[in-house]
Amino acid sequence: MREVRNMTKKTFGVIGVCGANGNLIARILNERGYNVIGTDLSPKEKCRFSKSLEGYDIELFYGETPDEFFEKSDYIVPPASLSKKSAIFQKIDKSLFELDDVIDNFHTEKPVFGITGTNGKTTTTTLLKKIAYDYGIEPAEHNLEKMQGNAEYIPILQSRLHGDVAILEVGTFGVPGTVKRIVDLSEMQAGLITNITPDHLDCLGSFMDYAHVKGEFIEELNGKQLIVNGQDPTIMGLLKEYEFEGDLITFGVDWTPERVNAKECVCGREIKVKEIISGCGYYFCGCGITTPQVDYIATNVDLKNRTFDLHTPQEKLEVQMAIDGLHNVYNITGVIIAAHEFLKLPYDKILDSIATFTGVEGRMENVACIGGKEIYVDYAHNPAGVQTVLSQFNKLFNDFACVITVSSESGYDGDLTIFDHALEFSKYVVPASVASQKIANEKLKHDPSLSDKILFDHVDEFVKKGTLGASYDEVLDGIKKALETDCGMIVAIGEAATKFKSCVEDI
Repeated sequence: MREVRNMTKKTFGVIGVCGANGNLIARILNERGYNVIGTDLSPKEKCRFSKSLEGYDIELFYGETPDEFFEKSDYIVPPASLSKKSAIFQKIDKSLFELDDVIDNFHTEKPVFGITGTNGKTTTTTLLKKIAYDYGIEPAEHNLEKMQGNAEYIPILQSRLHGDVAILEVGTFGVPGTVKRIVDLSEMQAGLITNITPDHLDCLGSFMDYAHVKGEFIEELNGKQLIVNGQDPTIMGLLKEYEFEGDLITFGVDWTPERVNAKECVCGREIKVKEIISGCGYYFCGCGITTPQVDYIATNVDLKNRTFDLHTPQEKLEVQMAIDGLHNVYNITGVIIAAHEFLKLPYDKILDSIATFTGVEGRMENVACIGGKEIYVDYAHNPAGVQTVLSQFNKLFNDFACVITVSSESGYDGDLTIFDHALEFSKYVVPASVASQKIANEKLKHDPSLSDKILFDHVDEFVKKGTLGASYDEVLDGIKKALETDCGMIVAIGEAATKFKSCVEDI
């Protein structure tokens, strides 16, 4: 490891400032008082993250890496992906200061809180940050435009940026060790788990493999503070497996179960879960895992008026939401606990802030009203997320047409389950993604009577990119087709629906 304290010259040349890691490293170094020069082969107008560098005293070379860059730099910070055989690397004649050196030399120096889970992470993280901002607590922000930034090294570097606290969303691309690395290297002291439901099965093979990737969060925070959804048997099973001995705080919702579904237990048995939302509710397994008496319980939930009572260990709170859905009762409950326990804020201030939180872009977002028909988009892209969101739309608004733009990270089985949830909760299904179109074709061959419900006429050629399952034109055509139905509401689900929501302007 190269140590900063042994350096007599302190000008760092960062290669690749238009990439996430290079951008964050340049800002970390500059915030700590070092001279920073940045370069990238992308021209400024095509530099995705150039805005986040504004306001920093960093000399930037866009579109080239001139000799002047190397002459002025005492230490070169190359991107981890830069080949040692590349022309740029061959020009380096100074000492290297690499990603690991940044992490080893610069510590977080602030309280760090992490939020993970399969669904609800972004809403929970955004709301907790809002509460912090409302009361003069500044969270460290990566400010990478249109970048979720919840995996790889982004949360680790984000925790080292300026701020009073770091509130980090912790995700995974289904790679074992990812969550462990983020929790460890961000120097996290406490965290929250929203839920664990099947996802990334195409990469990992089984739900339990995926659950144990999320379980790294529990393993690394053992002995520290952890806030969890106690009505998720997977979370409670992992807590038992890892013998968690820290400050555990559980929460849940008092609601009449709406269905019974099976979920694999960490012991290998199949648990019957009386579900409140997908994968969470009331359960018992022969291994001893059962729904606990949670520390915080939401009762008297009124989804129409967006209110509920929250019973804490000390008192009852009356909560007014500005967002919809039973899943958001869970999200908000977790945030109230985190704001009180981690940010040390009184309940009255927390509740005032929650009452003005109108949600996250792309989550149950109303984007237009066309011909008296309301159009919503939602980022839901895995089976549990789709089931939860569509069931809430059904509960709140009754009939709607569902436009599917999803390509599941769990492959065909995930796509099929998502399609079945759309059939269950919506009046009409419009398959816009290639994955959903192929399933629609199969279903109609098997049961032609579904043609009254599934509005399908061809299979497109778009090649999925991660969870981006449809093109702009496919989303546009899907919404147009849904507008032809007799439903007063259209719900477009998936990454493509949120990314291309501007297509409504073309209608």
